[in-house]
Amino acid sequence: MKISYNWLKDYINTELSAEQVADILTDIGLEVEGLETIETVKGGLKGVVIGKVVEVKGHPNADRLRKTKVDVGHAELLDIVCGAPNVAEGQKVLVALVGTTLYIDGQEIKIKKSKIRGEISEGMLCAEDELGLGNSHDGIMVLDKKAEVGREAASYFKLEEDQVFEIGLTPNRIDAASHYGVARDLAAFLNMQEDVELKKPSLGSFNVDSNDLPIEVKVEDKKACPRYSALSFTDVKVGESPKWLKNRLESIGLKSINNVVDITNFILHEIGQPLHAFDADKIVGKKVIVKSLKEGSKFTTLDEVERKLEGEELMICNEKEGMCIAGVFGGIGSGVTEKTTSVFLESAYFNPVSIRKTAKLHGLNTDASFRYERGADPNITIFALKRAASLFKEVCGAKVASEIVDIYPDPIEDHLVELNYEQVDRLIGKNLHRSTIKDILTNLEIKVLNETKKGLRLQVPAYRVDVTREVDLIEEILRIYGLNNVPMPKNLRLSLGGSSDRTHLKAEEKIANYLASRSFREILNNSLSNPDLFEDRSTLVNILNPLSKELEVMRQSMMFGGLSAIAWNLNRKRGNLRLFEFGKVYKRTKGGEYQEEKRLAIWLCGNREEESWRSEEEGFDLFDIKQLVLEILESLGVNRVKTKKLEEHAFTQAIKMVKGSMLMANCGQISSKTLKKFDIEEEVFYAELSWDSILAHLPSEDIQFKPISKFPSVRRDLALLLDTAVTFESIKQLSKETETKYLKGVNLFDVYEGKNLAEGKKSYGVSFTFQDKEKTLTDKQVDKIMERLIDTFKGKLGAELR
Repeated sequence: MKISYNWLKDYINTELSAEQVADILTDIGLEVEGLETIETVKGGLKGVVIGKVVEVKGHPNADRLRKTKVDVGHAELLDIVCGAPNVAEGQKVLVALVGTTLYIDGQEIKIKKSKIRGEISEGMLCAEDELGLGNSHDGIMVLDKKAEVGREAASYFKLEEDQVFEIGLTPNRIDAASHYGVARDLAAFLNMQEDVELKKPSLGSFNVDSNDLPIEVKVEDKKACPRYSALSFTDVKVGESPKWLKNRLESIGLKSINNVVDITNFILHEIGQPLHAFDADKIVGKKVIVKSLKEGSKFTTLDEVERKLEGEELMICNEKEGMCIAGVFGGIGSGVTEKTTSVFLESAYFNPVSIRKTAKLHGLNTDASFRYERGADPNITIFALKRAASLFKEVCGAKVASEIVDIYPDPIEDHLVELNYEQVDRLIGKNLHRSTIKDILTNLEIKVLNETKKGLRLQVPAYRVDVTREVDLIEEILRIYGLNNVPMPKNLRLSLGGSSDRTHLKAEEKIANYLASRSFREILNNSLSNPDLFEDRSTLVNILNPLSKELEVMRQSMMFGGLSAIAWNLNRKRGNLRLFEFGKVYKRTKGGEYQEEKRLAIWLCGNREEESWRSEEEGFDLFDIKQLVLEILESLGVNRVKTKKLEEHAFTQAIKMVKGSMLMANCGQISSKTLKKFDIEEEVFYAELSWDSILAHLPSEDIQFKPISKFPSVRRDLALLLDTAVTFESIKQLSKETETKYLKGVNLFDVYEGKNLAEGKKSYGVSFTFQDKEKTLTDKQVDKIMERLIDTFKGKLGAELR
């Protein structure tokens, strides 16, 4: 949220610098995240002064240039070469002196003493576009003859230099979402040291000029619209806003539209009350109805987008059609234009839940919805209308053409809260003087209804939606009094818990360090996800109040968060990605129960090695991700894992790893269909390990080493002719089942398919390693083992020896 320092000083008189105010605001809970200097004209016209052209002569070396002598209030006249066709003696002009920096067409130009076609030039006579004061470049700016020679241009044009606070407003502090709200907090703090007056915005003398434009208002949905206030205006002259109004809005980043819209925006940021202006001539039947429209109704908003209504949105309608999505966004057919002469001005209080649902439903986030959905002030609507009436008369020449309409059947009362002095002292950790407590609360517009020796009975304004309990009041007292003013106690009391088993945490740290050593980068993604990414929606865990349509379910898989990260990096020319993440996934069972599981996700994208003259580019493949998963499992002591083929729509090819009946991991190559959703064209390989299952299979004892056998191992190779459907995993498993004592390893070192082999056949070159830890194996022993293996392969796999 942006707050202008100059604007803030309209309500509080202080000589503090913007930096000092920023420190105070941060200390009292309105954290200032940044402080930016804003200039009405870039550069602030520093170094530009008013001069008088005393003499104009032709340039001896250029027909289109002129030699001038200019008086800028110095002891001597300046020689300036000028190419403007309108330069003439006696003119009052704007002169950029030597050393001045101008900003022309986005470029910085520093004025130097120089020679132009052989003639000395000691400055520059400026056109309005060269100074940022307009767009004309027809000639130099000529000022009024009464302009004072030597006066700074910034002073002449009354340019403002402002400083703007960027405040990180927390959701509970909507009362401070305006300049007056921030001034109120600042005044409460400053009044601890001196008397500081908080000035309310001026209402002028409100009066109704006529009843020429009465518009009937009917509220059908009183729950969604507890209060609706309105006022009509005639003789409205829509046009450009005055300079002061433009400056105020532009200082906080708002673009001026026209005087009517600018007034509504000004009041929104002044006191925090959203207003909406309708062209009264476009209100069919001169009747406003606050209600919902039928599901499926179409409505075109100001951004020219046709939206299909769900039937839950609160709408501001006339007798024929909807005119505005209440509290969120106006309609294109009812807004104020340059042809508008009469205005119907809305100042309402809408139910925060209703506004939030509507805004999220249509993906809209406006200044009005931001305030309404957090809880605007229900008792300021009339004040806002009177403030608007004052400005409408001043800026638009308008007349108030109706009595104020105010439909408020069930007034929202202020909160009544009891405050105990002893509780204040206990929670703050310091005994505050009772008058200090009362002063702070009074300065925050909290009324003291009654006081006893024990405490206070207080009336908290309805706009303080975050102050409803005694502890909330104590928090208010403490933030204004200052945390820094509470001394640290000499003794701290701590409750130390018993030691906890860190086995699981150590396992996570071990794998994270291992992956980091392999050039992986850890990422952290949102647990909320887009339901459109998942095939089976029946098991999704839905969020009751989602932030948006893209974040309305809990993730069932961690795949998509990583793909978003990959897409983001690829779009910024960062390839060869190795990413991992520890996180949780969520699922709802058919019985309606909720499940939460921890996973480790791994992504590979790009090449194995960075580009180098020493190696050729070689991309990752399925075996890279498979080997990585096996290494992780082995390093944790989870052995004897079986690998099986996996059919999964998100993968082009995939495998799963199981131990007994429990799934350890899935891994594979992500399908192009899935990648297309993220605009990824490169291949991506992914593994998702069931971390809870892995932790359940960690060895109960520490992993122990065994000495290397002093007896040699024996290797034998086989060339097997097999059906293409036979996998190496099946050969490996059969080998281990057939020889359990001496077989130490099985490795696939060659695969051949093609010429000289029958269709549907392939050749595997497989090596077998045998070893006895107690003696050297003989050839006779190894031959018998190999015979048994060959018979097994022939019988169960239909293998043939080549």
